[in-house]
Amino acid sequence: MVFGLFRRRSTEAEHKVYCEIVAQARQPVFYTDFLVPDTIDGRFDLIVLHAVLYFRRMRGEGAKASEFAQAVFDLFFQDMDASLREMGVSDTRVPKKVKVMGEAFYGRADVYIPPIDSKDASELAGALGRNLFPDSPEPMAQMRLARYMLEAADELSAQATGELMQGLLSWPDPEAFKDLPV
Repeated sequence: MVFGLFRRRSTEAEHKVYCEIVAQARQPVFYTDFLVPDTIDGRFDLIVLHAVLYFRRMRGEGAKASEFAQAVFDLFFQDMDASLREMGVSDTRVPKKVKVMGEAFYGRADVYIPPIDSKDASELAGALGRNLFPDSPEPMAQMRLARYMLEAADELSAQATGELMQGLLSWPDPEAFKDLPV
């Protein structure tokens, strides 16, 4: 394919970061004890949640980190594109669906980052409820997930940028949050 000749290839480190984000989002506890629907939308939302945490941490770290984070972001959406095609979405519909996914990503980032920055678990829990549980709120699960996210943001903030660019992401154990009193 001629167009592939000009496309930048992702590096091993970028791929490792993306795989770490996805692996953390696929922890079974999120779907069992946190009650996130084990659906395409639920899985997408958990990947977005973890990606937002990573990209939030990488902001303001200079041009090299910004370029690296952009490459991870591009890899994320290349994977979404490939997943849609694998699920049988027609070639003409894939770009529209990817656009909707991109809008969903930015919308979630816009509502998750301010309460993470202000460490407001209640506001973050409300945003999680609107996105993960739009039809039937799960207040306890939302609050536990909000507390998990705040801890994850703190852990990522404590890590050196160089480690984060090598795919050495340290996430909190979600199991530790599943029974927290709310």
